[in-house]
Amino acid sequence: MDKISATVEKGIGSIMGGLTLIIVLGAMLGKLIASSGAAENIATVMVRLFGVKHLQWGMAFTGFIVGIPLFYGVGFVLLVPLIFSIVYKYKLPAVYIGLPMLAALSVTHGFIPPHPSPVALVVLFEANMGLTLIYGLLIAIPAIIIGGPLFSKTLKHITAGKSEVFKPEEMVMEDDGYQKPGPLNSFLTALLPVIMIILFTVLPYLVAKDKTAMHQVLGFLGSANIVMLIAIIYATFSLGIFQGRPIKEVMVIYGEAVKDIAMILLIIAGSGVYKEVMEASGVSVKLAESLRGMPIHPLILAWTVTAIIRGCVGSATVAALTSASVLLPLLQASGVNPNLLVLAIGAGSLMFSHVNDSGFWMFKEYFGISVKDTFRSWSIMEAIVAIVGLIGVLILSLFI
Repeated sequence: MDKISATVEKGIGSIMGGLTLIIVLGAMLGKLIASSGAAENIATVMVRLFGVKHLQWGMAFTGFIVGIPLFYGVGFVLLVPLIFSIVYKYKLPAVYIGLPMLAALSVTHGFIPPHPSPVALVVLFEANMGLTLIYGLLIAIPAIIIGGPLFSKTLKHITAGKSEVFKPEEMVMEDDGYQKPGPLNSFLTALLPVIMIILFTVLPYLVAKDKTAMHQVLGFLGSANIVMLIAIIYATFSLGIFQGRPIKEVMVIYGEAVKDIAMILLIIAGSGVYKEVMEASGVSVKLAESLRGMPIHPLILAWTVTAIIRGCVGSATVAALTSASVLLPLLQASGVNPNLLVLAIGAGSLMFSHVNDSGFWMFKEYFGISVKDTFRSWSIMEAIVAIVGLIGVLILSLFI
């Protein structure tokens, strides 16, 4: 019993040390993008770019761009008013228009850093943040296309109710006296972390190996913590001070962002405790030994176990982190690419979304549809992106 307290502390420290800054800074960046009007700006440009005929593709692309820096819940609440404003303007079915955007939000939440689950899995499996991001983008695109624009074409018959959550007059952004960032500024600020991570992942391969100092500089700048710090400093000026917002108000926005993700941090900390207890008690080793003889590919095993846990607990983040903690010894011993393990678990965490998932009820209530239609649209969309994600991971494993 005297070792339990130390085990808990070690578990929290081992997982939170590598990702607390990333998650907190990511939340701050997303909150500022939302508050400044940059996210709405991105969405408006996408609608104009794709036109009414291809509006579904514009909505999916908007969800993808906005979903990279924003947490799922923030992105959902932010973009649903935009969906309904377009629905009212062009008189289109709400589910048909809205699902592609929400599919993109869901996929980025499960697959792509700096979202909490992928970042935590990268730390647990000692994967490469940059490579995981690149592979995740390759898998995310077909998953979004199939689960979003293509699948939603079968949902035109679903009629959304008259939701009281968003009324047309509430969708108009009030004039707060500050300048709205331009389209280029909005896109650059939102995508800066992704651009930097990819850039500093590729550059070391282009620099001669004997240039040690340069490799050290690139390694420092390519660290996820430093990337997010640079991004938040840039956003503070580009979306805050340069738009007329006093630094005090920008700090208030950042403070609210930290409050928003406090529970996520505690959930992840709890998963670290769970992992450490499993390892210290020897349960993980016993479990790994019992599963080692199963004739199933480790990537499929990781996806399956995560999907089952998701169906039981409802939360994608909890499912991913719990699965990773349980399977860590087995998966590390298998020799499978850790970046692909992160993505396999991320894909599995999107499977089986039903009545114990808050996202299920948010979609149902916001769109004013029945439980049956929510299963027909939301739950099947989540299953499609999860399965396509697994297929993408298995295809990548043939070449990596």
